[in-house]
Amino acid sequence: MKFLYGFGVVALLVGVGSLAVSFFQSPVSSPPPPLDQFVNKTLSENRDLPPFAPETVVSPTPAPTPAPASGTFCTGNNASNFDCYETYFTNLVKDKGVKAAFTVLRAVYPVNPYVKSQCHPLTHVIGRVATLQYPNVGDAYKEGDGFCWSGYYHGVMEGIIGKIGRKNLPAQMNGICADLAAKRKYSFDHYNCVHGLGHGVMAITEDELFESLALCDNLTDSWDAASCHSGAFMENIIVDGKNHFTKYLKTDEPLYPCDAVGEKYKQTCYLMQTSYMLKVKNGDFNKVFSLCAGADANFVDICYQSLGRDASGRSVSNVAQTRMTCNLGKDYEQSSNCIIGAVKDFISYYHGDTEAKQLCASLEPDLSKVCVDTADSYVKIL
Repeated sequence: MKFLYGFGVVALLVGVGSLAVSFFQSPVSSPPPPLDQFVNKTLSENRDLPPFAPETVVSPTPAPTPAPASGTFCTGNNASNFDCYETYFTNLVKDKGVKAAFTVLRAVYPVNPYVKSQCHPLTHVIGRVATLQYPNVGDAYKEGDGFCWSGYYHGVMEGIIGKIGRKNLPAQMNGICADLAAKRKYSFDHYNCVHGLGHGVMAITEDELFESLALCDNLTDSWDAASCHSGAFMENIIVDGKNHFTKYLKTDEPLYPCDAVGEKYKQTCYLMQTSYMLKVKNGDFNKVFSLCAGADANFVDICYQSLGRDASGRSVSNVAQTRMTCNLGKDYEQSSNCIIGAVKDFISYYHGDTEAKQLCASLEPDLSKVCVDTADSYVKIL
């Protein structure tokens, strides 16, 4: 299953794969690339993972003891005990290293539903422990693995920020990712660092979203700040009632907090929010199109585009299903922006535009044109 959680973005959402090497790791010049390409990549690379917000309690299946082992693996009464897994992977990173921890995680993931449901927070654990051995962000990132929505990188930033402390953080924010920015400014590694800052500030503020956004504003580069905002919003949407909590989502107000934050935060928020909106509306795209119509005036199109990303993600980038979903739009504005979001996700997911062109060719002439134009410009940016 390909699930786009912006969590997506959402959604939330949104791994480090070959695309990072081929598209994102060459030096770039100003102006910085659009943020949505990095959000799309983060959310598109993990096609076999469950949503960030599990809706039911998972009945665990005991997994075989993996190798390499570090202590006793969590089976029996501990098969659904997060503390047990946290202890296990903490010891494994300390004893065998980061790569060994991911070897075990990937081996257990397909056969243990509880591990599958908790994969993202477990990669946070691995990242936090890695900072004990690699206190420099760049060194820790070299050991990294993007499995489960880049949670390792988020955990690294939580560990780094935890060492700095809340009081000292504003003065040191700009130096945390400086080495990665100097190496390849606006690369995917650079993005993962400043995006991870957003996750880290949410941890140190105990998930106070508005305080976290203000902390991100200490970053003097506006692209860095927006990337940090994206991490804070993603962390806000990663809700499971066990390891991630929030008071800044409302089932009776699915547009919140996007309709409550300041203007400069809205685009980043709306890029992810539709995945949560779909969860609230039980996957009913018709209802979410209507909700997006009520978004802040300058960001209605962004909401529709985010919904297009979800249309692609929920269908495993299937041409016929994605076309059918975007055709649910009640007018050209809704359908065309849905296609814009969808074709970008096709390209991000497939690492090229072959399948995107198939989507464009399947559309009516007016939508086909906007699809082709978007695909051509998006590939050039990448």
